[in-house]
Amino acid sequence: MSLTQPAIDTGKLDEIIKSYNGEKSYLIAMLQKVQEIYKYLPEEAMTYIGSKVEGLSPATVFGVATFYAQFSLEPKGKYEIKVCDGTACHVRGSMPVLNAIKKKIELKDGKMTTENGMFSLETVSCLGACSLAPAMVINGKIYPKMTAEAAEIVIDTLLKENV
Repeated sequence: MSLTQPAIDTGKLDEIIKSYNGEKSYLIAMLQKVQEIYKYLPEEAMTYIGSKVEGLSPATVFGVATFYAQFSLEPKGKYEIKVCDGTACHVRGSMPVLNAIKKKIELKDGKMTTENGMFSLETVSCLGACSLAPAMVINGKIYPKMTAEAAEIVIDTLLKENV
């Protein structure tokens, strides 16, 4: 799997804009729909929306997209890994888990997605699973009471599934 960026479907973007009557007040909802389709917000899509919705500019769209943590400006991997670094998880060892995952998936410094597009890794402030600390989530599935070794086993399992 490679991290190729799909072509922007302006017809689909027009449908999204139309579904919100082209109202700039629905920009966040429009961006959420775009992210559902592409798994991130392509620059071309933000520029297109900014040029088509009255009262918006591409700069305004980009500003909103970069303000909210829910939006990603780079493609996400097939497996989206979230490691909690909240107080309970941190105290119980989430940093060794995070570091083991970074090493195992060979994540380059400053990047959140592997070059092959298999994994995305991010830290989150809370997963709402403090009693399961340290916890991580992969594509919505929670992995409780993680250790660095257990995280490596989970990653190995995912890699084997994709051979």
